[in-house]
Amino acid sequence: MTEAAMKASSSFFGFSFLNPTAAATVATPPAMATHLLTFTHQPFLKAVARRPIGLSARMPRNPSVRMSLQEDGPSVAIVGVTGAVGQEFLSVLSDRNFPYRSLKLLASSRSAGKPLTYEGRNYTVEELTEDKFDDVDIALFSAGGSISKKFGPVAVGKGTIVVDNSSAFRMNEGVPLVIPEVNPEAMEGIKVSGRKGALIANPNCSTIICLMAATPLHRRAKVKRMVVSTYQAASGAGAAAMEELEQQTREVLEGKEPTCKIFKQQYAFNLFSHNAPVLSNGYNEEEIKLVKETRKIWNDKDVKVTATCIRVPVMRAHAESVNLQFENPIDEDAAREILSQAPGVVVIDDRAANLFPTPLQVSNKDDVAVGRIRQDVSQDGNYGLDIFVCGDQIRKGAALNAVQIAEMLL
Repeated sequence: MTEAAMKASSSFFGFSFLNPTAAATVATPPAMATHLLTFTHQPFLKAVARRPIGLSARMPRNPSVRMSLQEDGPSVAIVGVTGAVGQEFLSVLSDRNFPYRSLKLLASSRSAGKPLTYEGRNYTVEELTEDKFDDVDIALFSAGGSISKKFGPVAVGKGTIVVDNSSAFRMNEGVPLVIPEVNPEAMEGIKVSGRKGALIANPNCSTIICLMAATPLHRRAKVKRMVVSTYQAASGAGAAAMEELEQQTREVLEGKEPTCKIFKQQYAFNLFSHNAPVLSNGYNEEEIKLVKETRKIWNDKDVKVTATCIRVPVMRAHAESVNLQFENPIDEDAAREILSQAPGVVVIDDRAANLFPTPLQVSNKDDVAVGRIRQDVSQDGNYGLDIFVCGDQIRKGAALNAVQIAEMLL
């Protein structure tokens, strides 16, 4: 996900902060209404509403049972609350009954003063300033790299544990880069009870989704080389990109010239190389993130990784084709069994029905789906596998992973 995307507007995948006098709320089941913000509905959300069997989803809970606000819980701040990931932070915290004794909602001066209703309580967005981290135990950051670089160390200096969703600190020595299901040991000893500030980095969305599937196999047979091709959704570029994809689709179908503001080229009915800057070696920054972050997370500087990242006209879930070469033999049946037991992973691999993971299946879901599990016929013996992985970019690729890290701090 690009830094620009994390600074995106207060609009998020169908939700917008509004003046309360002008707000129109959507009819929502009572169990869900207690933790949704004031919002308006966007039609592109209709395409991701179905829930396939086998995937964990955000489930409505009894609104009269609200365990999150607890006197002995940590004090929590969300930095960038009006942005895409910031709003998903709130949803995930509520879904998982994350305990907190106080909640501070922080954003830029443009958003300061906006009212929010969350879990039946009224809040006001506050402007992000250095003094806002006094007495904050955990701060979830998703406001872009420049904001993280400016305010992250300030928060740490005040004793706050920062979980940062930007790329600002990911490759810094001494900063844990964590996927809880993959390398929880990287943040060993960092606890709220220690009353000591710390920085923990959330990996890039494409890295998280890839390694959720590749790591269980790596543990069994040790990956020597990994070749990844990603098919990345509009959500990685923010809500404005999603809205433009919807707008372009209508325009093209109506025979009009598509509006191209976010990507500078037609997105609807098209795909193109990821819009991250291209480096002198021909790789773009998104691809290099996957290479470097994999080595750090696996604590293996020798593993060979290459990637090609593509932007595709899908709303909010990434897909990735992953080719793995192993040091030790592993056959596809063993791989299928290993993945079926892996936490946060669901296997969708029905060859007879030609049924495999799709971005639509995993949208708004917690689990990463894996399928097309097969032996690589270009390699001798059982030393190679191909798999296909799909995961929700904004959920497990960002907000959910960060909240899981926060849970480990308690």
